[in-house]
Amino acid sequence: MNELSKLKKIVKLSNTSIQKNSFLILFLSCFFCISIFNCNIASAQTALDTSLSGLPALNVMNGNGETATTYSLSLQILALMTALTILPSLVLGMTSFTRVIIVLSILRQAMGTQQTPPNQVLIAIALFLTFFIMAPTFETVYDDSISPYLDGEITADNALMGGKNVIKNFLVQNTRISDLNMFSDMVGISNYESPEAVPLSVLLPAFITSELKTAFQIGFLLFLPFLVIDMVIASILMSLGMMMLSPMLVAMPFKLLLFVLVDGWAMTVGSLVATYSIGG
Repeated sequence: MNELSKLKKIVKLSNTSIQKNSFLILFLSCFFCISIFNCNIASAQTALDTSLSGLPALNVMNGNGETATTYSLSLQILALMTALTILPSLVLGMTSFTRVIIVLSILRQAMGTQQTPPNQVLIAIALFLTFFIMAPTFETVYDDSISPYLDGEITADNALMGGKNVIKNFLVQNTRISDLNMFSDMVGISNYESPEAVPLSVLLPAFITSELKTAFQIGFLLFLPFLVIDMVIASILMSLGMMMLSPMLVAMPFKLLLFVLVDGWAMTVGSLVATYSIGG
Protein backbone atom coordinates (compact mmCIF):
# COMPACT_ATOMS: atom_id res chain seq x y z
CA MET A 1 0.00 0.00 0.00
CA ASN A 2 2.84 2.39 0.82
CA GLU A 3 4.45 1.77 -2.55
CA LEU A 4 1.11 2.35 -4.29
CA SER A 5 0.56 5.66 -2.49
CA LYS A 6 4.11 6.75 -3.33
CA LEU A 7 3.50 5.90 -6.98
CA LYS A 8 0.27 7.97 -6.99
CA LYS A 9 2.12 10.94 -5.51
CA ILE A 10 4.84 10.66 -8.15
CA VAL A 11 2.23 10.54 -10.95
CA LYS A 12 0.38 13.55 -9.47
CA LEU A 13 3.58 15.58 -9.23
CA SER A 14 4.53 14.68 -12.79
CA ASN A 15 1.06 15.76 -14.07
CA THR A 16 1.36 19.08 -12.23
CA SER A 17 4.81 19.64 -13.72
CA ILE A 18 3.55 18.84 -17.22
CA GLN A 19 0.63 21.30 -16.82
CA LYS A 20 3.01 24.05 -15.68
CA ASN A 21 5.39 23.35 -18.53
CA SER A 22 2.51 23.29 -21.03
CA PHE A 23 1.26 26.66 -19.79
CA LEU A 24 4.79 28.06 -20.02
CA ILE A 25 5.23 26.72 -23.55
CA LEU A 26 1.85 28.14 -24.60
CA PHE A 27 2.72 31.54 -23.10
CA LEU A 28 6.09 31.64 -24.83
CA SER A 29 4.53 30.62 -28.14
CA CYS A 30 1.94 33.40 -27.93
CA PHE A 31 4.61 35.92 -27.00
CA PHE A 32 6.75 34.82 -29.95
CA CYS A 33 3.83 35.10 -32.42
CA ILE A 34 2.90 38.57 -31.14
CA SER A 35 6.51 39.71 -31.46
CA ILE A 36 6.71 38.51 -35.07
CA PHE A 37 3.36 40.19 -35.88
CA ASN A 38 4.52 43.50 -34.38
CA CYS A 39 7.76 43.31 -36.34
CA ASN A 40 5.84 42.76 -39.57
CA ILE A 41 3.54 45.71 -38.84
CA ALA A 42 6.50 47.94 -38.06
CA SER A 43 8.33 46.96 -41.24
CA ALA A 44 5.19 47.41 -43.34
CA GLN A 45 4.59 50.84 -41.80
CA THR A 46 8.21 51.82 -42.48
CA ALA A 47 7.94 50.67 -46.11
CA LEU A 48 4.64 52.54 -46.50
CA ASP A 49 6.14 55.72 -45.06
CA THR A 50 9.13 55.37 -47.35
CA SER A 51 6.98 54.86 -50.44
CA LEU A 52 4.67 57.73 -49.55
CA SER A 53 7.54 60.04 -48.87
CA GLY A 54 8.68 59.59 -52.46
CA LEU A 55 5.37 60.79 -53.90
CA PRO A 56 5.09 64.50 -54.66
CA ALA A 57 2.58 66.77 -52.95
CA LEU A 58 -0.04 68.74 -54.87
CA ASN A 59 0.92 72.38 -55.32
CA VAL A 60 -1.67 75.00 -56.28
CA MET A 61 -0.21 78.06 -57.99
CA ASN A 62 -1.56 81.57 -57.70
CA GLY A 63 -1.80 84.16 -60.46
CA ASN A 64 1.84 85.26 -60.01
CA GLY A 65 3.18 81.78 -60.62
CA GLU A 66 4.04 81.25 -56.95
CA THR A 67 2.98 78.30 -54.83
CA ALA A 68 -0.12 79.41 -52.94
CA THR A 69 -1.25 76.17 -51.27
CA THR A 70 0.35 72.74 -50.91
CA TYR A 71 -1.94 69.75 -50.33
CA SER A 72 -0.59 66.67 -48.63
CA LEU A 73 -0.83 63.19 -50.08
CA SER A 74 -3.65 62.23 -47.72
CA LEU A 75 -5.80 65.05 -49.08
CA GLN A 76 -5.03 63.94 -52.63
CA ILE A 77 -6.13 60.39 -51.80
CA LEU A 78 -9.26 61.74 -50.11
CA ALA A 79 -10.09 63.83 -53.19
CA LEU A 80 -9.52 60.83 -55.47
CA MET A 81 -11.75 58.56 -53.38
CA THR A 82 -14.45 61.25 -53.32
CA ALA A 83 -14.28 61.58 -57.10
CA LEU A 84 -14.58 57.80 -57.51
CA THR A 85 -17.58 57.79 -55.17
CA ILE A 86 -19.56 60.38 -57.12
CA LEU A 87 -18.50 59.03 -60.54
CA PRO A 88 -21.62 56.80 -60.94
CA SER A 89 -23.85 59.76 -60.15
CA LEU A 90 -22.04 61.84 -62.77
CA VAL A 91 -22.48 59.07 -65.35
CA LEU A 92 -26.19 58.84 -64.56
CA GLY A 93 -26.87 62.55 -64.28
CA MET A 94 -24.70 64.20 -66.93
CA THR A 95 -24.92 61.75 -69.85
CA SER A 96 -27.55 60.03 -71.97
CA PHE A 97 -27.52 56.90 -69.80
CA THR A 98 -30.76 57.72 -67.98
CA ARG A 99 -32.87 58.08 -71.12
CA VAL A 100 -31.41 54.98 -72.78
CA ILE A 101 -31.82 52.61 -69.84
CA ILE A 102 -35.41 53.74 -69.17
CA VAL A 103 -36.43 53.25 -72.80
CA LEU A 104 -34.84 49.80 -72.95
CA SER A 105 -36.53 48.76 -69.70
CA ILE A 106 -39.95 49.91 -70.93
CA LEU A 107 -39.38 48.08 -74.22
CA ARG A 108 -38.61 44.84 -72.40
CA GLN A 109 -41.72 45.22 -70.26
CA ALA A 110 -43.89 45.97 -73.30
CA MET A 111 -42.69 42.83 -75.07
CA GLY A 112 -43.52 40.75 -71.99
CA THR A 113 -40.21 38.85 -72.05
CA GLN A 114 -39.81 39.13 -68.26
CA GLN A 115 -36.04 39.15 -67.60
CA THR A 116 -34.93 38.74 -71.23
CA PRO A 117 -32.62 40.50 -71.97
CA PRO A 118 -31.31 40.42 -68.38
CA ASN A 119 -30.46 43.58 -66.49
CA GLN A 120 -26.73 43.16 -67.10
CA VAL A 121 -27.27 43.09 -70.85
CA LEU A 122 -29.51 46.17 -70.77
CA ILE A 123 -26.95 48.07 -68.70
CA ALA A 124 -24.18 47.06 -71.12
CA ILE A 125 -26.24 48.21 -74.12
CA ALA A 126 -27.05 51.49 -72.37
CA LEU A 127 -23.38 52.08 -71.53
CA PHE A 128 -22.22 51.40 -75.10
CA LEU A 129 -24.88 53.71 -76.53
CA THR A 130 -23.92 56.34 -73.95
CA PHE A 131 -20.28 56.13 -75.01
CA PHE A 132 -21.34 56.48 -78.66
CA ILE A 133 -23.59 59.47 -77.99
CA MET A 134 -21.10 61.20 -75.69
CA ALA A 135 -18.02 60.45 -77.83
CA PRO A 136 -17.94 63.85 -79.62
CA THR A 137 -18.29 65.66 -76.30
CA PHE A 138 -15.56 63.59 -74.65
CA GLU A 139 -13.26 64.10 -77.62
CA THR A 140 -13.78 67.87 -77.44
CA VAL A 141 -13.03 67.84 -73.70
CA TYR A 142 -9.84 65.88 -74.31
CA ASP A 143 -8.65 68.04 -77.22
CA ASP A 144 -9.46 71.40 -75.60
CA SER A 145 -8.74 70.70 -71.93
CA ILE A 146 -7.00 67.45 -71.01
CA SER A 147 -4.39 67.31 -73.76
CA PRO A 148 -3.24 70.96 -73.38
CA TYR A 149 -3.08 70.51 -69.60
CA LEU A 150 -0.93 67.38 -69.89
CA ASP A 151 1.37 69.25 -72.30
CA GLY A 152 1.68 72.11 -69.81
CA GLU A 153 0.06 74.67 -72.10
CA ILE A 154 -2.78 75.61 -69.73
CA THR A 155 -3.30 75.53 -65.98
CA ALA A 156 -5.55 73.15 -64.08
CA ASP A 157 -8.16 75.86 -63.53
CA ASN A 158 -8.35 76.61 -67.25
CA ALA A 159 -8.63 72.92 -68.05
CA LEU A 160 -11.48 72.47 -65.57
CA MET A 161 -13.33 75.51 -66.87
CA GLY A 162 -12.91 74.42 -70.50
CA GLY A 163 -14.16 70.89 -69.82
CA LYS A 164 -17.07 72.19 -67.77
CA ASN A 165 -18.15 74.53 -70.56
CA VAL A 166 -18.14 71.69 -73.11
CA ILE A 167 -20.27 69.51 -70.83
CA LYS A 168 -22.62 72.42 -70.19
CA ASN A 169 -23.05 72.95 -73.93
CA PHE A 170 -24.12 69.33 -74.31
CA LEU A 171 -26.54 69.61 -71.39
CA VAL A 172 -28.08 72.83 -72.70
CA GLN A 173 -28.52 71.43 -76.22
CA ASN A 174 -30.42 68.41 -74.88
CA THR A 175 -32.52 70.18 -72.22
CA ARG A 176 -36.01 71.50 -72.81
CA ILE A 177 -36.33 75.24 -72.53
CA SER A 178 -39.47 74.82 -70.42
CA ASP A 179 -37.61 72.69 -67.86
CA LEU A 180 -34.69 75.10 -67.78
CA ASN A 181 -37.01 78.06 -67.30
CA MET A 182 -38.88 76.24 -64.53
CA PHE A 183 -35.75 75.70 -62.42
CA SER A 184 -34.46 79.17 -63.29
CA ASP A 185 -37.68 80.72 -62.01
CA MET A 186 -37.35 78.70 -58.80
CA VAL A 187 -34.05 80.41 -58.01
CA GLY A 188 -35.18 83.77 -59.36
CA ILE A 189 -32.75 83.90 -62.31
CA SER A 190 -33.63 84.07 -66.01
CA ASN A 191 -32.45 85.41 -69.37
CA TYR A 192 -29.02 83.83 -69.49
CA GLU A 193 -26.66 85.39 -72.01
CA SER A 194 -24.96 82.12 -73.03
CA PRO A 195 -24.93 78.43 -72.09
CA GLU A 196 -21.76 79.04 -70.07
CA ALA A 197 -23.71 81.45 -67.88
CA VAL A 198 -26.19 78.78 -66.74
CA PRO A 199 -25.04 77.39 -63.35
CA LEU A 200 -24.81 73.63 -62.99
CA SER A 201 -27.07 73.79 -59.95
CA VAL A 202 -29.88 74.83 -62.33
CA LEU A 203 -28.81 72.95 -65.44
CA LEU A 204 -28.40 69.48 -63.94
CA PRO A 205 -31.93 69.08 -62.45
CA ALA A 206 -33.40 70.59 -65.61
CA PHE A 207 -31.47 68.08 -67.75
CA ILE A 208 -32.55 65.12 -65.60
CA THR A 209 -36.19 66.21 -65.71
CA SER A 210 -36.03 66.63 -69.46
CA GLU A 211 -34.41 63.19 -69.84
CA LEU A 212 -37.13 61.51 -67.79
CA LYS A 213 -39.89 63.23 -69.75
CA THR A 214 -38.41 62.31 -73.11
CA ALA A 215 -37.74 58.71 -72.02
CA PHE A 216 -41.36 58.18 -70.94
CA GLN A 217 -42.65 59.71 -74.16
CA ILE A 218 -40.54 57.33 -76.24
CA GLY A 219 -41.59 54.44 -74.01
CA PHE A 220 -45.27 55.30 -74.53
CA LEU A 221 -44.86 55.18 -78.30
CA LEU A 222 -43.03 51.85 -78.07
CA PHE A 223 -45.69 50.38 -75.80
CA LEU A 224 -48.67 51.10 -78.07
CA PRO A 225 -48.18 48.43 -80.81
CA PHE A 226 -47.54 45.71 -78.24
CA LEU A 227 -50.63 46.79 -76.31
CA VAL A 228 -52.70 46.45 -79.49
CA ILE A 229 -51.39 42.91 -79.98
CA ASP A 230 -52.32 42.02 -76.39
CA MET A 231 -55.85 43.36 -76.85
CA VAL A 232 -56.36 41.51 -80.14
CA ILE A 233 -55.10 38.21 -78.71
CA ALA A 234 -57.22 38.60 -75.57
CA SER A 235 -60.35 39.30 -77.67
CA ILE A 236 -59.71 36.25 -79.87
CA LEU A 237 -59.21 33.97 -76.88
CA MET A 238 -62.40 35.22 -75.23
CA SER A 239 -64.40 34.70 -78.42
CA LEU A 240 -63.08 31.14 -78.63
CA GLY A 241 -63.95 30.48 -74.99
CA MET A 242 -60.33 29.86 -73.98
CA MET A 243 -60.58 31.68 -70.67
CA MET A 244 -57.90 29.63 -68.95
CA LEU A 245 -55.22 30.37 -71.53
CA SER A 246 -52.98 33.34 -70.72
CA PRO A 247 -53.21 36.08 -73.39
CA MET A 248 -49.66 37.24 -72.59
CA LEU A 249 -48.27 33.76 -73.27
CA VAL A 250 -50.02 33.55 -76.63
CA ALA A 251 -49.19 37.13 -77.61
CA MET A 252 -45.45 36.86 -76.92
CA PRO A 253 -44.55 35.00 -80.16
CA PHE A 254 -46.51 37.55 -82.21
CA LYS A 255 -44.75 40.41 -80.41
CA LEU A 256 -41.36 38.90 -81.09
CA LEU A 257 -42.30 38.27 -84.73
CA LEU A 258 -43.44 41.86 -85.19
CA PHE A 259 -40.33 43.23 -83.48
CA VAL A 260 -38.02 41.14 -85.69
CA LEU A 261 -39.88 41.89 -88.93
CA VAL A 262 -39.68 45.67 -88.46
CA ASP A 263 -36.04 45.43 -87.29
CA GLY A 264 -37.04 46.74 -83.89
CA TRP A 265 -33.59 46.93 -82.33
CA ALA A 266 -32.19 49.06 -85.14
CA MET A 267 -35.23 51.35 -85.04
CA THR A 268 -35.10 51.72 -81.26
CA VAL A 269 -31.36 52.36 -81.08
CA GLY A 270 -31.42 54.68 -84.09
CA SER A 271 -34.31 56.68 -82.67
CA LEU A 272 -32.57 57.02 -79.31
CA VAL A 273 -29.35 58.29 -80.89
CA ALA A 274 -31.28 60.63 -83.19
CA THR A 275 -32.94 62.34 -80.22
CA TYR A 276 -29.56 63.80 -79.18
CA SER A 277 -27.53 66.62 -80.62
CA ILE A 278 -24.20 64.79 -80.81
CA GLY A 279 -22.37 67.19 -83.01
CA GLY A 280 -20.39 68.46 -80.00
